Amino acid sequence: MTNAMAALSRRAALTPFTYEPGPLPANEVEIAVTHCGICHSDVHLVDDDWGLSRYPLVPGHEVVGEVAAAGAEVKGLSAGQRVGLGWQCGSCGVCALCKAGNEHLCGKSEATAVWHHGGFADRVRSDARFVIPLPAALSSETAAPLLCGGVTVFSPLHRLGAGPGTRVGVVGIGGLGHLALQFARALGCEVTAFSSNPGKEAEARSFGATRFLESSTKGLESARNSLDLLISTLHTPIDGPAALSALAARGTFCVVGASGKPIDLPAFSLIGGEKSVTGSAIGSPSTIRAMLDLAAAKGVAAVTESMPLARAEEGIQRVRNGRARYRVVLAM
Repeated sequence: MTNAMAALSRRAALTPFTYEPGPLPANEVEIAVTHCGICHSDVHLVDDDWGLSRYPLVPGHEVVGEVAAAGAEVKGLSAGQRVGLGWQCGSCGVCALCKAGNEHLCGKSEATAVWHHGGFADRVRSDARFVIPLPAALSSETAAPLLCGGVTVFSPLHRLGAGPGTRVGVVGIGGLGHLALQFARALGCEVTAFSSNPGKEAEARSFGATRFLESSTKGLESARNSLDLLISTLHTPIDGPAALSALAARGTFCVVGASGKPIDLPAFSLIGGEKSVTGSAIGSPSTIRAMLDLAAAKGVAAVTESMPLARAEEGIQRVRNGRARYRVVLAM
């Protein structure tokens, strides 16, 4: 029997919930959860903002724990091994995207807490391909948020080849943004932080920013033509023309925060400097491994608030209300 915290209906408070997971499939691993981060996506799932949720719903997709059991076909993972599991827990494994190592883009991708019970529990299961061994240098509590929040911001840096000399801007210094600053610094980039809160300047600089500007239209425009890559982590609308103005020629504007509102992107702003707009969502297992290795080597770590599983509802509310500094992690 698995003990968990679940929302029994849309927007309901999380309450204790138990379920019988049944026999372990041959390709799956059962993880004894020790830590699980609370991502803003968990709030969206509890509230059914995306129309994907089924109830009872056990949130949680930033899981760290130990292998408790492995199916008969699982190789490379052993009982007691410390592992992590992020947003994705399955894919078809046979399409062109999966075979090319882009499993996160598979049309049959399965999410850990969508139509599956997630990591706000003492046990969680996943296809073994998405269960990643953790480097010893990473603490379980600070590593948990890397498995979704971390890879969400690392993935575009990695995919777009950011490195020494790349001028990177990060809009929004919160759960995603504070990790983006650290990863950009770890890659040797020149880093600019944009925030609506001037009180975050010292902390943003400690995360790796060498320049701090307002995230307002005026602040973005003041960075005109100075960035090769601008990553928006905002869950609120951003001024598209101002964001594009901050880019140098052939710069890229990357959206990782989902506001749900349209972004105005004037054609001439794109054409004039041959600028690009892209989105990015999580990353493949190989990208997660690369991210964890870099975090271990360069000391990238989430700033966390810890609380026990029984206080999961309190944690969800902190994230919902924007009061987390910077990631809430449930400790089992």
